[in-house]
Amino acid sequence: MPKREPDISENAKLRQRALSRWDNEGGAVAVVHQQAPASSVDLAVAPNMTNSELAQLRVRVIALENLLITFLAEATDGQLHRIRDMATYILPRSGATDHPLTIKAAAQMINLIERADHFRST
Repeated sequence: MPKREPDISENAKLRQRALSRWDNEGGAVAVVHQQAPASSVDLAVAPNMTNSELAQLRVRVIALENLLITFLAEATDGQLHRIRDMATYILPRSGATDHPLTIKAAAQMINLIERADHFRST
């Protein structure tokens, strides 16, 4: 039986359908921007997340961290050096107010590199 070439348009439709499902999972809400007077500030307020949505978000973050560790394990020394530089760059500057989330983010970047070191081939 001859192999049938994949229908590119069918692949595109499947990809679009999968992406639209991803956007709508976890209670993602489409934000509709209304025309507001120039003096008002347009702030989008996200609805509170349910426990199941928070659990799903945690699962996704864990999966993304592990995928990133996989990629970092194959990164070049130069790429890892640039990531460390970026972690240093986002730390608060001298004289600036420390922000705990910024400090934690920089530490997390270094932590991901260190976790990837366990899987790097020597």
